[in-house]
Amino acid sequence: MTNYSSKKNLTRFTYENSAFLGWRLYITRKGKSFVKYFSDRQYGGPKESLAAAEAALSELKEVLTKAKLVDGKHSDATIKKGAKILKPKK
Repeated sequence: MTNYSSKKNLTRFTYENSAFLGWRLYITRKGKSFVKYFSDRQYGGPKESLAAAEAALSELKEVLTKAKLVDGKHSDATIKKGAKILKPKK
C-alpha cells in the first residue's frame, strides 16, 4: 500500500489498535471548527477516502472564503452551509 501522509487540514489515521482507518478533515475559521471523518471502509479504500475528504475540504473552503462576516464571525447561515457539506451522504 502506498504511504499516505497527513496534509494541511487532513490527518491520516492508521492506528493498528483502532477500529478506524481513514482521514479526518479538521478546519477552524473565525472561531468555528468543522470536523468529519472519512473511513477507508465506507469509501472503498485509502485513495477513495482521501479523494472524498479533499473534495469536501475544497467545497468547505470555498464556502468559508466567500462568506460575509458578521461582527468578525461567520453567520449562522454560513455555519449551516458548512455543516451541510460535512453531513453524511445517503
